[in-house]
Amino acid sequence: MNTRTVSLLILVLCLLLHLIDSLDTLAPNGTVKDGDVLISQGRRFALGFFSPGNSSLRYVGIWYYGQPERTVVWVANRENPVNDTSGVLAIDRHGNLVINEKSSSFPIWSANVSSMSSNDYATAQLLDTGNLVLKHDLSEVVIWQSFDYPTDTFLPSMKLGLDRRTGLNWFLTSWKSEDDPAPGSFSYRFEPTGYPQLFVYKDRAPYWRGGAIIEQLPGGAPEMTNDFISNLTIVNNATEVSLMYGVINASVLTRYVVHESGFLKHFMWQDEGQRWTEFNYHPKELCDYYSKCGPNGNCGANTADQFDCTCLPGFEPKSPGDWYLRDGTGGCKRRQNVSLCRSGEGFVKVKRLKLPDTSTAHVNMSLSLKECEQECLRDCNCMAYAIANKSMGEHGCLKWYGDLVDTRAYSDLGEDLYVRVDAIDLARYRKRSSLVKKAVVAAISVSALLLLLLGSLMYCLLLKRKRADRRGRNPLVSVTTSSTYCDELPGLKDLDSNGRRKTDLPLFHFGTVAAATNNFSSANELGQGGFGSVYKGVVDNGTEVAVKRLSKYSGQGNEEFKNEVRLIAKLQHRNLVKILGCCIQEDEKLLIYEYLPNKSLDSFLFDDTKRSLLDWGKRFDIAYGVARGLMYLHQDSTLRIIHRDLKASNVLLDVALKPKISDFGIARICGGDQIEGKTKRVVGTYGYMAPEYAIQGRFSIKSDVYSYGVLLLEIITGQRNSGCYHLNPCCHLIGHVWQLWKEGKCMEIVDKSMDKTYSDEEMVSRCIQIGFLCVQRYALDRPTMSTVVFMLGNADAVLPTPKQPAFIDESSFNGDIQSTCNLTCSVNGVTNTVVEAR
Repeated sequence: MNTRTVSLLILVLCLLLHLIDSLDTLAPNGTVKDGDVLISQGRRFALGFFSPGNSSLRYVGIWYYGQPERTVVWVANRENPVNDTSGVLAIDRHGNLVINEKSSSFPIWSANVSSMSSNDYATAQLLDTGNLVLKHDLSEVVIWQSFDYPTDTFLPSMKLGLDRRTGLNWFLTSWKSEDDPAPGSFSYRFEPTGYPQLFVYKDRAPYWRGGAIIEQLPGGAPEMTNDFISNLTIVNNATEVSLMYGVINASVLTRYVVHESGFLKHFMWQDEGQRWTEFNYHPKELCDYYSKCGPNGNCGANTADQFDCTCLPGFEPKSPGDWYLRDGTGGCKRRQNVSLCRSGEGFVKVKRLKLPDTSTAHVNMSLSLKECEQECLRDCNCMAYAIANKSMGEHGCLKWYGDLVDTRAYSDLGEDLYVRVDAIDLARYRKRSSLVKKAVVAAISVSALLLLLLGSLMYCLLLKRKRADRRGRNPLVSVTTSSTYCDELPGLKDLDSNGRRKTDLPLFHFGTVAAATNNFSSANELGQGGFGSVYKGVVDNGTEVAVKRLSKYSGQGNEEFKNEVRLIAKLQHRNLVKILGCCIQEDEKLLIYEYLPNKSLDSFLFDDTKRSLLDWGKRFDIAYGVARGLMYLHQDSTLRIIHRDLKASNVLLDVALKPKISDFGIARICGGDQIEGKTKRVVGTYGYMAPEYAIQGRFSIKSDVYSYGVLLLEIITGQRNSGCYHLNPCCHLIGHVWQLWKEGKCMEIVDKSMDKTYSDEEMVSRCIQIGFLCVQRYALDRPTMSTVVFMLGNADAVLPTPKQPAFIDESSFNGDIQSTCNLTCSVNGVTNTVVEAR
């Protein structure tokens, strides 16, 4: 044995001795058997064999170390599992990383690196980033890494994109199911042709598009930007196009996952709850789905009462009949007999858009916006242009040829798109733009004149009152009172020639209301609430009304009363109760509503006789109508309203049993971008309260979603969310149904009075699942009401799996049932697109 051989053997022996003590490294010719694990140096990740979900098959994977539930981020042999526990991960004599099993003479999985010489050795090391690297032992050169072959998870420091030199493509692919990590139907990847952009594909068809890289950020997903948690790095040059993100605070755990349902989800780890929280997800609205409105169509606001699709300027629906039936997938076509080539054509600017698919777009980063316009105008085939990078001082030119696909409108985000139109359309839009400017000037002038007139009339009224007082007479009061509260109410803007207020919201004399309700007799009383009683009345013209008379000693004082009037007067939706007027006289505060003969939902739902009148079709319509009304309050009204007291008794039914949300006494107005608030005064009904509101006073649109989830489960079961179910360790309704849901027996709780009037058990079960999604413990996990409306109205939409509802202690399932019931019941039984020509 020569000296060189001896030296080499000593070196190898020293290395082996070192690696024995290293938990993160697999030595040359070393193995990881089933049951062994590698643990990264900082104890962030672990590698070993595992079985996903309910499967008994074995896979080699990487997961977060030390968490209560295993969260797998990478799988090696996702298509070739080991059937038993005989699997071994090893580095073979050629320096290749392989997985062997007893029943096969060949590796079932291999890293497929080029064979090294017999004098070279390789080691595998698990890093704290979650990356498994295979490298030359002596040179430390990485010859293979798991980050180059991601599965369904995108981690910090990992790349998505394409190496243009080697052809290596970094992309994510969903699991088939939670029990099977084999590649599923959905993938998340860069489309490098044209101008690079990110896509979620279903099979090979676009499903959701993240948008072009505008200002070094994915322009189609405004939420995916640098924030207080992470920062994005995008490379787009001759050798590589890629996206990578890092975390600002190294202690923060975060990951993106392409879920088997098709959603791209962003999770963050919460140490306090020892769980993953869904921080964001895509797609989240109807307009997010690829080409929802077809070629040259623009997807607008997602509302229940409006068609989402419009045509871009210069286009018209390809199939008007389909658009009439609310199907815009056929898209739009150019109007007939138009000339777009050197015939006086021009461009119309459409603001705040997700720019069209750039797969076939042309880009020239050296052109300014004006130069881009001139170049596009000279080319008769150029259909639209936009800025490629605002950060360069409006430089960078994107040009589109052919159809403009997958645009959508944003309310306050997005980019400007300049669409080519003929001379006729160009003149029309210029005229419209001019008219808008003139209208603004006129509106300002008229407003100033009205304010001057109002001030003069108010001055005259005050003089008239003073004269009347001097003569010892009271002011004439026929539609108003002596209270000053009415001066603060909306709509009280003008006075007529007799000094009386003219208003969009009529003000009733107290005597008129008293007469209409037979002096508030008990025979006219419709019901009582926490703030007073409601009476039926008939005014002089024969109109039936409902009068809410606030108790002088109730919790709802002047502020709550003014709040309710101010809110309802500005809200207009078919699923919200309509206010007809109000009355304030000394201590009396009255609200006059439209009369709904079928009273409130609880009078049907929890009545043994009347509940049978609510078959499944009516119940679904009620649930859907309430969801639409709540969505209007949260995002579609001029004000963002958080109701804070949604429950069955605050849902009124008209003569056709159509629902209308009522009682806005404790509702809160939020700013346009505000979706939550905090209060020291927690008011409402505890059985419907979200935990963060009941315990911490934090209310939000998601606390309304929680209340809706409780209501939805009540509608399905016909049971109140209170009372003990002693046959089940979960006492209240949500806990009882949750336990049955987990056992696959949730249909047992469906209201028997419907007597199988529902033919589609799958739809009923689906609604139960939506209810559970709404009552999840953490607000971030709950969907928005627009998502709820979408899930209710689209039977084909894939629903996420709900997490544990609030107010359920899973550990108590094996404890004292009676004591658990007593505790739970004591908690839940308490009171009860702007267009401009260019």
